[in-house]
Amino acid sequence: MSEKVAILDAGAQYGKVIDRRIREMKVFSEIVPLGTSIEKLKADGYTSIVISGGPGSCNAEDAPAYDSGLFDAGIPVLGICYGMQMMNFHYGGTIEKKDQREDGQEEIIIKTDSRLFDGLTEKQDVLLTHGDSAGTVATGFRTIATSGPIIAAIENADKNLFGVQFHPEVDLSTNGKVVLSNFLFKICNFKGTFTPKSREEHCIDTIKKQVGDGKVLCLVSGGVDSTVCTALLSKALGAERVVAAHIDNGFMRQDESKNVGIALGSLGVKLKVFDCTDDFLNGKTECTDKKTNTRYTTKKLMDTTAPEEKRRIIGDTFMRVAERITKELHLDPKETYLAQGTLRPDLIESASSLASSKADAIKTHHNDTELVRELRKAGRVIEPLMDYHKDEVRELGMSLGLPKELVMRQPFPGPGLGVRLICAEEPFVCDNFDSTDALVKQLVSLDSSSTPADVLDRTKKAFGPDLTPLFNSKLSATILPFKTVGVQGDGRTYSYLCALSSAEKPNWSQLMLFARLIPKVCHAINRVCFVFGKPVEGPIKEITTTLPRKEALDQLRAADAAVNDLLIKHDLTTILSQVPVVSFPINFDPQTTQTKRPKVDDIRSIAIRTFITNDFMTGVPAVPGNKEMPEEVLNAMVEAVQKVPGVSRCVYDLTSKPPGTTEWE
Repeated sequence: MSEKVAILDAGAQYGKVIDRRIREMKVFSEIVPLGTSIEKLKADGYTSIVISGGPGSCNAEDAPAYDSGLFDAGIPVLGICYGMQMMNFHYGGTIEKKDQREDGQEEIIIKTDSRLFDGLTEKQDVLLTHGDSAGTVATGFRTIATSGPIIAAIENADKNLFGVQFHPEVDLSTNGKVVLSNFLFKICNFKGTFTPKSREEHCIDTIKKQVGDGKVLCLVSGGVDSTVCTALLSKALGAERVVAAHIDNGFMRQDESKNVGIALGSLGVKLKVFDCTDDFLNGKTECTDKKTNTRYTTKKLMDTTAPEEKRRIIGDTFMRVAERITKELHLDPKETYLAQGTLRPDLIESASSLASSKADAIKTHHNDTELVRELRKAGRVIEPLMDYHKDEVRELGMSLGLPKELVMRQPFPGPGLGVRLICAEEPFVCDNFDSTDALVKQLVSLDSSSTPADVLDRTKKAFGPDLTPLFNSKLSATILPFKTVGVQGDGRTYSYLCALSSAEKPNWSQLMLFARLIPKVCHAINRVCFVFGKPVEGPIKEITTTLPRKEALDQLRAADAAVNDLLIKHDLTTILSQVPVVSFPINFDPQTTQTKRPKVDDIRSIAIRTFITNDFMTGVPAVPGNKEMPEEVLNAMVEAVQKVPGVSRCVYDLTSKPPGTTEWE
């Protein structure tokens, strides 16, 4: 019997992670369209099926189409998230949108007699991210896991049909690999006979085949991805056929361009540096309005506030600058390829068809814009790392002989500080602002006698019946009038940020509980942070007008340097996967500012966003006081940031991914 798994793509952000996890277990797998017929799947030799999650709804008129014979073909099926709902709905079960949604790591209770959960204990921590939930379970199925009142897994053991509402493929599902292993080896009875070629050998073969006798222009940011890409190209083609160019887009960290040259020079790579700040600040691009399907030209980048437009302008300007550099370096455009260190998560979050045919765009990555996709179609872009995640790239870099301090350095986005400066010209205050603000205030002041019954009921559904850990928080809460990007239920959200504060010393354990609870109960919120300093009561309905210009960028650059200097000093850069430092347009103390300074239009706040992950698709913040973020180091960071001119307050991001993305936009 052949051992081949078809991963039917319903649009999951984690589709490629499922593929990677299965291949790690030495089982062959491929991602194929959800609508693939069962006849074709059988003809192609697939003997097992996994249905991915996705942003769709079984109840929607435009629900993704699939072959109705899928579940009756005698092939074992594992439905994940939307895949479970689809399975339940197919057999007559109901799917409902409940008051409670789940977007983070949760504890579930499992039936340990299920083959899917063989070897596991009753309580398991898993990633749940969904809006819809199973209501009634279909005839012939039984519930094998619950998350409070939510059905978390079902099975029809006789037909080898299993469904899980959670994501076993990601790190936040602690024993998710065991669940996948049970499905493959105890349900499908596979042996694990597939051994792919080494990653390095595969990449080198790909490069040689695509480039032939041509040359490659590699755009080097100095980050891990582009550095590994450059080293790999040099090994595959020889250094004389690789031209490494570093483009300073004006959004680099403090002294970043100089440090890039030093780091790559140590590898023998001759780096050419181009200062293109003016090109980027004055750059424009063409976009498509999704509502009207019409094309329009953006404003200049220096006048743009929309996150997606900023990313597209930066990405497309990169391509145009690269074309100009090709001419300046006297490279033949017909014989020169553009190389990028694009990774699989970049393509998945951009909803690229190279990674998923149905995935909802979370954010556009600078290396996966419309223009880049056009160049790909023309065969002029080479991306040897496009099937890899960050941790795999680090492994590849080490195997290439790159120094550990370079391979393990903190990731930095290609658009640089351009996407860590939250821009806005007017407050984001919708009709639900006041009601959402009132609800978060009720949540942080829970009391069994005075809190409205409906709020208590919703909280118990989201948190569990024992609310004791949430009582007596002594926290203040308010929402802030600007948008941050999140990923909830496999789709993108632009929602409010909730700011918690206190006159007491932070109780980080309790703060983390509230950070998980609030987005579940308040669906208009996708991010929660703690504000250092005196309590912030709110409401706050004003912002500091902010555009991507020098003054605001220099302010962020100084704060970013202050945080990163302390990360390096205390050797935290390899413990923490990523630490974005974000500027956002809020002055928490306008009255105090007005009495101390005559100019208040440059006052912003700074967020420290720690992130711990292996796959970079999901992750958690570091809990202050733990080894990942000693509290004395965090306090030193806050003190250093507060010294930067024009900084109102420093905040600490408490949000996991999901519901918040790694970056704020």
